[in-house]
Amino acid sequence: MLMGWEAIVFYIFVVVTCIQLFYYLYFFRRVAFYKPEERQQSQQHPVSVIICARDEDENLARYLPGVLVQEYPTTHEVIVVNDNSVDESKYILADLQKAFKKLQIVELTQEAKLIAGKKYPLSIGIKEARHEILVLTDADCVPASEHWLYKMQDAFANGVEVALGYGAYQKRPGFLNKAIRFETFHTALQYLSYALAGKPYMGVGRNLAYRRSLFLRNKGFSSINHIPSGDDDLFINQVANKHNTTVVLDKEAFTISAPKTTWKDWMRQKGRHYSTGKFYKKSHQTLLGLYTFSFFLFYPLFVASLLFFDWRYALIPLGVRLLTQAIIWQKAMKRLGEEDLFPLFLFWDLWLFFYYIIFARSVYRKPRKTWN
Repeated sequence: MLMGWEAIVFYIFVVVTCIQLFYYLYFFRRVAFYKPEERQQSQQHPVSVIICARDEDENLARYLPGVLVQEYPTTHEVIVVNDNSVDESKYILADLQKAFKKLQIVELTQEAKLIAGKKYPLSIGIKEARHEILVLTDADCVPASEHWLYKMQDAFANGVEVALGYGAYQKRPGFLNKAIRFETFHTALQYLSYALAGKPYMGVGRNLAYRRSLFLRNKGFSSINHIPSGDDDLFINQVANKHNTTVVLDKEAFTISAPKTTWKDWMRQKGRHYSTGKFYKKSHQTLLGLYTFSFFLFYPLFVASLLFFDWRYALIPLGVRLLTQAIIWQKAMKRLGEEDLFPLFLFWDLWLFFYYIIFARSVYRKPRKTWN
């Protein structure tokens, strides 16, 4: 007996739901129910903090002191690479250096030929670094606490070469701010969970740490210099693996950034980020693509099953998936300090459907040649 097309649609809906549940129960639960390993003793490594800045005078004045006042007694330095700025950055950095002797300033006055984006100034900063542990952040970021540096460097034990942190955004009024923070949460839920599952595929430059020897051993960014973006996600995609990568989910180890204030600026930023996805390893593209594709199909198949099959049966996969999602999102949002977003979780779930439609073409778009 042949099944009607209505039943086929429903069974495809069930399969898609099972794929979604696999991601939530195998991957995303790892952040939601994360428990750090108990450490016998903490460590204090010599550390080099590296920040690249171009025309960021206001951000340097506002946020850099938060990096400079970290409570970390062991040897460390803060290197700011001032990349061809034409604003007041040079003078602000000079004033800060008078008060903070650990601040090292690298002035770049010429553009790097054939190397677009942030990779050249970051490479120069790493070259100038005196210590093995490198902790990276951006000029528009401030540590969430005075223990950020300690928490990030303490992750480097037992062969760890990469530590992935969470870079949050400031909480401000308005829907745009909530949309930015939800997208940031959802992205972090993926890359942090995959790393915990032994499949690290990216990190964010707002809060990232790795060993200088790892950078040098892989010849820096030489293999991706032709791609404007990717100094954080593409580099980590190449060098991170299940043996050398860990995550740091302590709220005191987060960084907080200034969010975009217009939809146009945010969409341009996200489009630039997504344009590097096609350069990920094929296994990571498949893993990410299957999740996105199953998410994209979920609601159209639910509506089709509701209308053309049997609405009672259609509600069962929907209910199981939403319940699972609600539990994991609630706990993961609390873990990452974004719990105020949870009351609208049903809305955010639908929002993601349209979000993927909006940014789908960014995957195939040629990357822009700017980094700020």
